[in-house]
Parts: sequence; C-alpha cells; structure tokens
Amino acid sequence: MSTPPAGTTKKRIFSRDDYLAPLPVPTGEIPEDVLNTIWRKSDVFIDIGNYSIGSAVMTIWPTLVLFLSLAFGFRNLSPDLSTFILVGAAFIIGIPAIFIITCLFREVPLPVRFNRQRREVCVPMKDGDYWIVPWERVTAAATQHSSTSQAGKNTMGLLIVGFENPDSLAKEDNKHFYFAFNCGGGTTAMALWECMRSYMEIGPDAVEDQTARFDRSKGIWATYWDDLLKGAKLRGWPVTILWEGFCGIFIFNTLLIDVLERWKLNPPPDIIHPDIIEWSKPLPPEQWAKRSPELEHAIAKREAELAAPAVQETA
Repeated sequence: MSTPPAGTTKKRIFSRDDYLAPLPVPTGEIPEDVLNTIWRKSDVFIDIGNYSIGSAVMTIWPTLVLFLSLAFGFRNLSPDLSTFILVGAAFIIGIPAIFIITCLFREVPLPVRFNRQRREVCVPMKDGDYWIVPWERVTAAATQHSSTSQAGKNTMGLLIVGFENPDSLAKEDNKHFYFAFNCGGGTTAMALWECMRSYMEIGPDAVEDQTARFDRSKGIWATYWDDLLKGAKLRGWPVTILWEGFCGIFIFNTLLIDVLERWKLNPPPDIIHPDIIEWSKPLPPEQWAKRSPELEHAIAKREAELAAPAVQETA
C-alpha cells in the first residue's frame, strides 16, 4: 500500500491531510499525549492504547449540561421549546451514551507496543495472534474535515496510524490494521503522533506521560484534593477553583472519569503472550537496532526544512 512521503500535505476546500509516516520524520510539534493514550512507558517499550473513556465523557457530559441548562432556562418562557430541547438531547446524546455503556461491559482492547530497542511494533490481534511490524514501515496521517451550517463552522479530525501484516500470504481482510484517534486532526494530531515518534527516535525522556493515574493508592476524593493542591501550586487558588473545581466537576465531570478509569484501566491490560514477554525484555546496547540510511537522510532533510524559517526570522 503506497502512501505519500512523510511531510506531504494535501489541502482541499474543506479538508486537509498531513502525511507523517513512513518514514517517521519530525513534525515540528511538541509531543503531547492529548488523549492519555500512553498506558506504559519504560526504557524498552511504550504501550499505546485506544480506549479513551475519559475523552468520551468529556465530550458527552458538557453537551448534556448545555442541553439541560437550555431546557431549564426555557421551562417557564416556552415549555414546548424546553420539551423539544430535552427530546433533541435524548437523540443527540442517547446513541453515544448507549455506545459508551456497551463498551464499559466489554474487555478493554490490548495496547499496541512500540519497542525502541528493536525498532519494531507489536500489534496484538483479537484472536490471540500478533504482528511484529518494522517501525519504519508504520504509516501515520492527520486528517481534518470542516463543514459549515447555520450553527457555524464545525471541524473534525483524526490521527490514523496504520500497520501492515508482515505475512505476505495473509488474506485480504487480514492485511491491514488501523488505530484512529479522535483528537481533532491538524497540529493536535501531529503532537499526539510525535509522542510515538519522539519515544522511538529520541528516547523516553522526550515524552511526558500520565501513567501515574493508573496507580491510584488513594480514594477518589483524596486524589481529587491532591489534584487541587497541585493545581494551586502551579496556577494559584482562584484559577484552580474555577478550572479544576467548577469546570472539572460540573462541566467535564472528572470524578466520573476517575471512577470509570479505575474500573477499566487500573491497571491497563497487558500483552501476556510468552513470545512478546521475551520480545519486550531489554537488549544490550550493542544489539539495539539502528536507523536505516533512508531514515537518517529523511530526518536530516526534514530538520533542515524546519530550521529554515527560524534562520530566516533571525536574519
């Protein structure tokens, strides 16, 4: 399957596609795990999961609050309009809510494991099998689409990461596997991809993670209080009370997110196949896989392109 070279951008009237890999060259964005996809991180591998229950709640809950506020505000001025808003909310929010509830009673999908010492990726399959895909063959693209209506402009986007079955004799329906992250596309998708790329090409210290949330030794309210104290030290109490306090509880419902993550991701599922356990063990530095000459050249070229605007501004 051929894809445009990394660094290529295709723009249309209502869409934009940024091709990020192969080969995995720098995007120019700072790595940021905007969806908390990093489940494990060590000097050997990083686990990337696509079960973002927190993001789903943070999308649906504010919408629910908005509709309920509108219905409450119009209950005396226009009871019929208030009822219409509630019925509309049931249709708009009901289907995604049912989907989320259904997902809560299913097993959490296994993560994809990126091994930086071997420069390979383990892609677990539902049937218990797995693929070992060379890192430099992984595909990635940030896609973004816009639409305009009476409500204004609406922009949606994805980061799509693809893997190709190394078995050349695989059936057509078992040749490709894709991860799609609903992160908005554009620079946000590039920042998320940069987490994976920077880990593999630079190292663990290049990527910040929130894996500590999977080891909750305290209760929900105690953890929430610790988060308030941490926020107060960084931003002061007024901003903390407004953001972590009011918005965190009433707008985004972080307490519900904590409950669901403790239920489904404490701890996150692990890949327990004996071959992958062995594959995930550290290697002596002299046995670490190296970049291909093609990637070395592509990275050097891309870094020069990214540095060119900065040089021009300085001049």
